Amino acid sequence: MSASGVTLVEIGHAERRRLRGETDADVAAKASSALSEGLTPLLCVGETSRQDPDAAASATLAQLRTALADAPAAPVVVAYEPVWAIGAPEPAPTDHIRVVTRALRAALDADPARGGSRVIYGGSAGPGLLTRLDGDVDGVFLGRFAHDPAALAAVVDEAAALTRTSTP
Repeated sequence: MSASGVTLVEIGHAERRRLRGETDADVAAKASSALSEGLTPLLCVGETSRQDPDAAASATLAQLRTALADAPAAPVVVAYEPVWAIGAPEPAPTDHIRVVTRALRAALDADPARGGSRVIYGGSAGPGLLTRLDGDVDGVFLGRFAHDPAALAAVVDEAAALTRTSTP
């Protein structure tokens, strides 16, 4: 934890890449620095154009490998955010999200340096998505739906209900 109490830092968001020209190398340097300072990176990964789920998984896994190649051992949070779905009326199709997030989770689980890591989904995530994904993500990364009190309450209620049903 930092002196200010910060524990999580967002790195690699599509808007920073687009507006600030951040590269995969920049993301990797920031992730390594964050982990070195005891911060948990929330690494945003996602393909820029719509493609089939297997190709999307390959693209995001390449981003993840680059971001963590020289990073110290510690958990991370990976936000799968297909750029083409950010701001869209609907999130990526559920089956598409599942293929990519399962691949990301498998890669993190296979890396002993990343124990305790999480995978979340962003990209027009909103009410109902957590239930549709049925455990294939550890949470959602809300954009515009976080600014709508009713939508935010619905997502929080959904997460709470899922937590109650998954707790023995």
